[in-house]
Amino acid sequence: MNRFRIALKYILHFLTASNTHGFGVHSPFVYHFTEFVFNKKSTYYIFSSIEIIRSLLEKDKRVLDITDYGAGEKQKKTIAEIAAKSVKSTKYGQLLYRLSVYIKAQNTLEFGTSLGLTTSYLASPSSTMRCISLEGCPQVASLAIDNFKTLDIKNVQIVVGDIDLTLPEVLNKFSQLDLVFMDANHKSQAVISYFEQCLTKVHKNTVFVVDDIYWSKDMEKAWKMIKEHSQVIATIDLFQLGIVFFNTDLHKKHYKMRF
Repeated sequence: MNRFRIALKYILHFLTASNTHGFGVHSPFVYHFTEFVFNKKSTYYIFSSIEIIRSLLEKDKRVLDITDYGAGEKQKKTIAEIAAKSVKSTKYGQLLYRLSVYIKAQNTLEFGTSLGLTTSYLASPSSTMRCISLEGCPQVASLAIDNFKTLDIKNVQIVVGDIDLTLPEVLNKFSQLDLVFMDANHKSQAVISYFEQCLTKVHKNTVFVVDDIYWSKDMEKAWKMIKEHSQVIATIDLFQLGIVFFNTDLHKKHYKMRF
């Protein structure tokens, strides 16, 4: 990750993107979406519980042996480092919660469980939701399971292993997908492969969220390919992540917004 390159990209994004209050957005759907997903700041009971766990993890100095299939290497990291660098921030976790509520997601797939905080935001809107999360590292997955138990979240299944190998079988467990959050392998080849495999379970109201779309030039390439895909109707670029819509009632358009 080139921090200088990302900083320049962010400045350009900030200068060229619209705000997320819907002004100047001509699509009624996108305007409504921005109002109820981006701008509705209601606090739900689960938020404080998740953030208490985050604060504890950020102070945890235990060292884990991390298996990173995406990078093709093993590393040693403290739990505090993982919590600080590999977990979506409170702001974006709560955004994903509101998104899940808005689309009434019942079938959710996550790429990259990490410590389970983002997973908890994705899965907690409904106890009847089915949420499967894919994680490469057994030690990290074990911690996530402990966090789900603390939060009394019972509708998450973690599948541990190389996503390239586990994804086909997991997709067979879904008749359709409502919400997909992609935050695992940050290489374009893998991202596009996962994206295309998940397309077999897409319906009109499915939403994909792709994390770290400006992480590298290679991730920018993946985001560009997704935007140009024939099944993609509209996208919203928030810089930190990209939101993808397949609803054929929408006009083909790509939005850039500040959040």
